[in-house]
Amino acid sequence: MLKRFSILGLVVILALSMVVGCTSKKGSGVTVGMITDTGGLGDQSFNDSANKGLKEAEKDYGIKLTVIESATQDDYIPNLTTFAQKEQDLIFAIGCLLDPAMEQASKQFPNQKYAIIDGHVPEGATNVAAARFAENEGSFLVGVIAGLKTESNKIGFIGGLKIPSIQKFEYGFRAGVKAVNPKAEVFVDYANSFTDTAIGKELGLALNQRGADIVYHAAGGVGTGMIQAAEEKGFWAIGVDQDQSYLAPKNVLCSMLKEVGLATKTITKAVVDDKFEGRDYIFNLKNEGVGYSDKAGNLTDDLKEAAEKYKKAILDGSIKVVPQTEEEFNSIEIPNLLK
Repeated sequence: MLKRFSILGLVVILALSMVVGCTSKKGSGVTVGMITDTGGLGDQSFNDSANKGLKEAEKDYGIKLTVIESATQDDYIPNLTTFAQKEQDLIFAIGCLLDPAMEQASKQFPNQKYAIIDGHVPEGATNVAAARFAENEGSFLVGVIAGLKTESNKIGFIGGLKIPSIQKFEYGFRAGVKAVNPKAEVFVDYANSFTDTAIGKELGLALNQRGADIVYHAAGGVGTGMIQAAEEKGFWAIGVDQDQSYLAPKNVLCSMLKEVGLATKTITKAVVDDKFEGRDYIFNLKNEGVGYSDKAGNLTDDLKEAAEKYKKAILDGSIKVVPQTEEEFNSIEIPNLLK
């Protein structure tokens, strides 16, 4: 009898050990630092999306996350240096504006693993991963939706800074509008900020006064001001980066998804799995790195069907290039697939 209990006890102990082993968090102890751009946490867009992905990694992989918010661009290099001196396993820089600082830091600390969102791998660097997105593809789809939805044939676009990564949103969007509604006019404004909510509201109101009944933004915190204007004046807003319908459920027509969280989580997993590489990670429609959403249910079936038709054409190669620059926008004709 004693022998039977001893064997039974051993079986129980082994079983419990297996359960503990199965439920322990993969990668426990991996340290990750995230440095925001000047938009900081709470922008309800870009930085928050990056942080969301790392919070998921914290839960799923057991990493230890620390975030430093940058008050000004002068903070970028000191913040990168602070994390490197603490020997974080991976340091994220959120935004293309950190590109110059990343290049300097990656050379100063060649054994430190870095990742940058919307930036580039510095020439010759093997310690930097860069997440880049086909924002033009996702923006094209919401442009199709806006072009079909508008009643005034006047549509607005607000960008944060007039830089290539934001112009990809602009020209992709304009191309989508043009493909289904060449008569529509798209007014374009740049806020020269990603944080000034008041300017966003002012620009939104001004575009609406010019007749725009739909306004799309790629401007971080500035866009929340535009959405406030949409709610006050009753025009449609199109959100960005994450589903922003919760900001004004009756006025956010849809949102262009830029899955920054997918990028931060994917690159973190590479470190957890000891498979980190200094290379570009491309996120597009094919791998669901961009897209669109409508959690508020404001899109009709016809609008969704049209967007899906163009999405399929991009994925199967029927549409070979979605414009992302002024030159491409002016030279590439995308057929109207809805005729």
